[in-house]
Amino acid sequence: MSVNEILSDSESKMKKAVEVLHDELKSVRSGMASTGLVENIKADFYGTPTPLKQMATLAAPQVDIIVIKPFDPTSIKEIEKAIKASDLSIAPIVDGKVIRLNIPALSGERRKQLVQQAKQAGEQTKVGIRNIRRDAIKHLEKQQKDKLITEDDLKNGKKQSDDMAKKYSDKIDELIKSKSDEILLD
Repeated sequence: MSVNEILSDSESKMKKAVEVLHDELKSVRSGMASTGLVENIKADFYGTPTPLKQMATLAAPQVDIIVIKPFDPTSIKEIEKAIKASDLSIAPIVDGKVIRLNIPALSGERRKQLVQQAKQAGEQTKVGIRNIRRDAIKHLEKQQKDKLITEDDLKNGKKQSDDMAKKYSDKIDELIKSKSDEILLD
């Protein structure tokens, strides 16, 4: 495996880790209604756990309401049950063929807890980024030991790997800051 292939593989893993964090942060409540809170909740759809975003139209027409309109009206009970079973702590209101979720305002203490939760998720992702960097460097060192790459290639590969890890760590910091501001603002 060449230096470029090792670094390219590492970068794709780092990019994926940041994407996972981004999706995870969508489900962290802020003061405003967001369909990201419910889109990945899984409801039973003909025996298969299915994310709500594949079962219904999700909308946040107001700052404090999420509206869920199932494509199949018979699945409304299953969606309601899945929302009640989730860790959202919001009671769904079935209104004919739609489900409404009233998003209550957050207390100051709860906002601080949510910011901490977001920061912890960011730290876990950073640990993952550092592990990917470490694995890439180990792989480069093995390649150099086996005389497949030169010492200069190893040195350059380590530097590029470090720079890449820094770049993705900075992206994580930006995501966490943005989410923290969103949670605290209101």
